[in-house]
Amino acid sequence: MLNTASDLKIKVRAGSARGHANAGWLKSAHSFSFANYYDRNNMHFHNLRVINDDWIAGDGGFPMHPHENFEIFSYMLEGELEHKDTMGNGSTVRKGGIQFMSTGTGVQHSEFNPSPEAPSHLLQIWLIPARKNTTPRYEMLDLDDTARDGKLQLFLSHDGRDGSIRTEAAADVYSGKLDGKDEINFELNDHRAVYVHVARGELQINGATLEDGDAIEAEGRGSLVLNNAKGAEIIVFHLSDRP
Repeated sequence: MLNTASDLKIKVRAGSARGHANAGWLKSAHSFSFANYYDRNNMHFHNLRVINDDWIAGDGGFPMHPHENFEIFSYMLEGELEHKDTMGNGSTVRKGGIQFMSTGTGVQHSEFNPSPEAPSHLLQIWLIPARKNTTPRYEMLDLDDTARDGKLQLFLSHDGRDGSIRTEAAADVYSGKLDGKDEINFELNDHRAVYVHVARGELQINGATLEDGDAIEAEGRGSLVLNNAKGAEIIVFHLSDRP
C-alpha cells in the first residue's frame, strides 16, 4: 500500500498475480475471481466485478449464453469481435472500439473472432448495476485517439454525458494513452474510488511503475499523477457503491 501526503491510499495490483485460463482457442488472465479462478479476498473492487484479458484464436469464440443484471463491455485492443444477441443486434467491433450491453432482465449473446487466422485481443469488463432488472440495451462506440492522446476520454458514464454510453452502474470509465512527457492528474475528492488498469505499455502512478496487466486501487482524497509513460494505454474506473 502506498500512502501519499494526502489521505489517498493506493494499492498496486501486479498483473502477474492474476488468475489464468487456457482453453486452447481462449487464453485469459482474470483480475478478479472468475470461472475456475477463485479467491474469496479478490471478488471485486467496489462495483467493478470482472476484468478478463482475453486472447481469442481465429474462428474461436463464445456460443450463445445468458447474462442478467450486469453492465458488460468489450474493449478491443487488437483484431475483431463479432456480436449477436437475442435483442436482434448483430455487429463487429474492431481495434479501438467498445461493445456494450446493459443486460438487466436478461439477454443472450454470442461473441466470435470472425478472422480464420488473426487472434482477437480484448478486455471484457463487468460492472455491477445500481439498478436491477432494467430493460436490456446494446451500444457501440469508437474511441477517439485525438481525445485520449495524453488525455482521458470518457466513454462510459452513469449519466451518458459528453457523448459517452450510459450505464446503469454508478461509474464513469475513461480511456487514455500516454507516452514520453505526457502527464495526467486525476483528483479524488468525493466518496468514489478509482481503479486504473494498464491495458498495455508502461507508466508511473504516484511514483509506482506499472506495466501491461498491472493495476492500482485508490481510495480517499488526493491526486493521482500518471506520467513517465512508454506507449501506455490505460482504463480509469471512477467507481461508487452508491447510485
